[in-house]
Amino acid sequence: MAESKPKPKPKKESVPMPKQDPKTRSANFDEVALGYTEEQALEEASRCLQCPKPQCVMGCPVGVSIPEFTKLLKERKYEESIAKIKEKNALPAICGRVCPQEEQCQKYCIMSKMGEPISIGRLERFVADWERSRGIKPPAKPQSTGKKVVVVGAGPAGLTVAAELARLGHEVVIYEALHLPGGVLVYGIPEFRLPKSIVQAEVDYIRKLGADLRCGYLIGRIHTIPELLSTGFDAVFIGTGAGLPAFMNLQGENLGGIYSANEFLIRVNLMKSYAFPAYDTPIRIGKHVVVVGGGNVAMDSARSALRLGAEEVCIAYRRSREELPARKEEIENAEEEGIVCKFLAAPTKFLGDEKGWVKAVECVCMELGPPDESGRRRPVPVKGSEFVMDTDTIITAIGRTPNPIIQSTTKGLQVTKWGTILVDENGKTSLEGVYAGGDIVTGEATVISAMGAGKKAAKAIHEYIMRKQ
Repeated sequence: MAESKPKPKPKKESVPMPKQDPKTRSANFDEVALGYTEEQALEEASRCLQCPKPQCVMGCPVGVSIPEFTKLLKERKYEESIAKIKEKNALPAICGRVCPQEEQCQKYCIMSKMGEPISIGRLERFVADWERSRGIKPPAKPQSTGKKVVVVGAGPAGLTVAAELARLGHEVVIYEALHLPGGVLVYGIPEFRLPKSIVQAEVDYIRKLGADLRCGYLIGRIHTIPELLSTGFDAVFIGTGAGLPAFMNLQGENLGGIYSANEFLIRVNLMKSYAFPAYDTPIRIGKHVVVVGGGNVAMDSARSALRLGAEEVCIAYRRSREELPARKEEIENAEEEGIVCKFLAAPTKFLGDEKGWVKAVECVCMELGPPDESGRRRPVPVKGSEFVMDTDTIITAIGRTPNPIIQSTTKGLQVTKWGTILVDENGKTSLEGVYAGGDIVTGEATVISAMGAGKKAAKAIHEYIMRKQ
């Protein structure tokens, strides 16, 4: 009897993602990461150990069956693979591009103990793109329950709630304030990280599930939450995100040439200023740009400014490189493109010219003290260390806060001192039949965490309305 050959050990290194050359991509808004070829996806999927007790799933906020979809991919059963993902995640092409997998599913991958984790996000992107290239087919519509739910906000949380409830047979109406659905996916994340055609395709899928999307409806003005509940809806989900910019309140902050990252990215992404004059949204970018902040929004702003023609872009961050909150991948991409990081530096005031435009920023050097409430070491100014940087444009990326319009027009809705909505572990607010999730609850966070909150809320809403007489 012939002896069976031992299985070959999986490769320790993951298959690298093909990307545009840095010099080429820094002059265009095309997607930087090009995606796996079929051969590369199969090679990466073959590294999965198919653990009997997979740890990766516990790191996924929406609970995707990662080993199962990976096994189906490896067997070239792509249609079954994407169907397995969509049992839990209605936005796989988006998640495969922008989710911080390194801090979630891949963080728990057993392969990390012997090498690099499985590139779960890249595999998810591959099968999602495979499906989209052949035409996305929604599942058959379930029998109607006769229940009606309104979702306020078509961002990641709201879209997830809508998909989950529509699949269960509920009538779902989504009200979106902007002229396009997607929330931060369309106004915040640049085209080179997340093409808007991808977002539109994912939204179209949710509409095919049965959700009724209505754009240009500002809830809190057109209708209030109590009014919606009085017009036949059984429940409301609030997923309006955190769309207002935070300000530094420094001298000279109102000078021309100073943008909040929120305004800057909305002009670039939603209003397509990068395609001016085809789109009539000009934006002024000088030769020297300083971006204040260190998160993904700062990286997006800096890389967008470079593509709009800036000769030199510097990111000023008040902590050290080790504390940078941006994804490692985005930091590496920015530095490859020539973005310069000035660490342990914080602005103290902005200096203008005689015409009222910014011409320089005064900064102070920082040193790291004990950890603050975020767990990172608190930056402390170094006395007498002020210095000046010349600049034509400033972009401040120091966080975003919720728009207060719904909170201020909904009597009895409990909120925090930061304006976020208070909810229980299932997304239930202080009002009967009203649920909330995503950045409107947590403050600015990740796309996938908002989706996870949406899934929890959808489950709770379903149970609530099915009990309701």
